[in-house]
Amino acid sequence: MDFKMKNLDQNIIRFEYDKNFKFEDFYVSKSNKHILDLLKDWPNWEKNFINIIGEKFSGKTHLISIFLKKNKGIKIEANKLDNENLKSIKNYKNIVLENLDLNINEKLLYTLINIIDQEGKYLVITSNNPIVDINFKLNDLKSRAKNFLLQNIEKPDDELIFAIILKNLSDRQILLDKKLINFIVKRIDRSYSKIFDFIYKIDETSLKKKKPIDFKSIKEVLGE
Repeated sequence: MDFKMKNLDQNIIRFEYDKNFKFEDFYVSKSNKHILDLLKDWPNWEKNFINIIGEKFSGKTHLISIFLKKNKGIKIEANKLDNENLKSIKNYKNIVLENLDLNINEKLLYTLINIIDQEGKYLVITSNNPIVDINFKLNDLKSRAKNFLLQNIEKPDDELIFAIILKNLSDRQILLDKKLINFIVKRIDRSYSKIFDFIYKIDETSLKKKKPIDFKSIKEVLGE
């Protein structure tokens, strides 16, 4: 990666977390509708343990925010899980643990899962990879991980890619003809990170050239 990628990561992270995550800003497509429908169906879930899986920028945080605005709950960053968190969950029916990976206290996570189970609460964990594929050291935790209902956010389809590009470029005051967006959709990688990478670079190009984005600029950003 060149020096621009460092700035890219910072810019996108800031953009994502500055959003209000309103329902009307969430674009429903076949890649995420099954998860949205499941969250709306609370508490009529098949299991009390849900694992929402998706790559960075795939909309996990947005889905969780919509869920917590409708249902009382608490959200905890996985790498910040501590004993105080375990005490605080007693007042909530729904607990969300975001961004789970190996950078977590396994004993505390195991305790959290036991509390959820014993008290009939609900636990939603978000992660880039399925919880059952995370190589925990605690065998008991590995066993508990098998009890989660896995929900994958699929790779974006053409319709969702179109909506993401249109919305995010519009937010940056960049207006593209539908033909240009369709051109992009047919050529861009089916990856949320790649899509936001493209959006950032188009924004940079627009600021530098100070003129409307055309086919030539788009091809340059796509590397064609």
